[in-house]
Amino acid sequence: MRQMSAMGRVHAAIQLSVPDRVPVDLHNFQTAAAATGLPLREVLQDGDLLAQALLDAWREFGHDMILLENGTACSAQACGVEVAYRDDAAPAAHRPILDRLSDVDGLTIPDPETAFPMNQILKAARILVRETRGQAWICARADQGPLSLASELIGMETLLTEMATGENTRDVFRLLEFCRQVATRYAFALLATGAHSTSIGEAVAGPDVISPAMYRRYAWPFEKQLAEDLRSAGFIVHVHICGDATRILDDMVATGCQVLELDHKSALEPAKRAARGRACLLGNVDTTLLMSGTPGDVDDACREVIEAWKPDGGFILGPGCAVGTFTPAENLHALVDAAARYGRYA
Repeated sequence: MRQMSAMGRVHAAIQLSVPDRVPVDLHNFQTAAAATGLPLREVLQDGDLLAQALLDAWREFGHDMILLENGTACSAQACGVEVAYRDDAAPAAHRPILDRLSDVDGLTIPDPETAFPMNQILKAARILVRETRGQAWICARADQGPLSLASELIGMETLLTEMATGENTRDVFRLLEFCRQVATRYAFALLATGAHSTSIGEAVAGPDVISPAMYRRYAWPFEKQLAEDLRSAGFIVHVHICGDATRILDDMVATGCQVLELDHKSALEPAKRAARGRACLLGNVDTTLLMSGTPGDVDDACREVIEAWKPDGGFILGPGCAVGTFTPAENLHALVDAAARYGRYA
């Protein structure tokens, strides 16, 4: 098969066709930021520095897809949540801003062009698009999906309690609708930079946190609407759910998101059955293994994923989640090299 460009390779996988080889994503914003030698908190708040860090990493590792983000609290901070920036890990939402569900009426959907740090991620996206000159696929992540953002605005314990009791379901839905609009507006702004796809993370939505029934009631409708809005405009959207998503794989496919980013806990064969001909799989190499294992361990893990998900295309090899700050470079090289070694199609 004729050798393809990185763009062509990723596009083929997302379109569920067969490229020349399995494309590779590196969810490596933390390791890239750390490699600059600057404090992590400084890089992750500055669009110029973050873009340069990801460009340097792309030139070193040669992966096909660059996944841009600065952590899991970007949208929450833009909405007014206090965020703690650290030098050993990504920033985290520190203190909710809503005391009651009804307080959502006092919030305003942030303008990504002016709200910090959304505006810095937009800056980074424009730089990446310009500097890669079509030689890499840019996925500019629209931070958190509706349920995860809601948990940061009002606090996870409060949100889960309200969902479990069902006493204020209408107000829960109003909060989720606000969060959906935040994520959608941010996604459209990122895609307007020329980025090739966007993504939402829903760490709170998986079976490790809530039941599949609660996922279908509270998270799924809003993820589906977000995907429909983006797809109707011709855009590509990914969804990432942390932990073991095996029991909700069919539901994730049914959101209409074209790419499912799966963590290492999700079972390989059921994921391939659920996604085959319907969605592209991205993942799902264990990030703990990437941080603490050997290059040989990484090679073995990648080979297992490739053997399960490679057939018939529709697969991008990558970490199951964001790789840790201190992940060794040789292990990331091993991941990229595994795609070339085991991922070629006839």
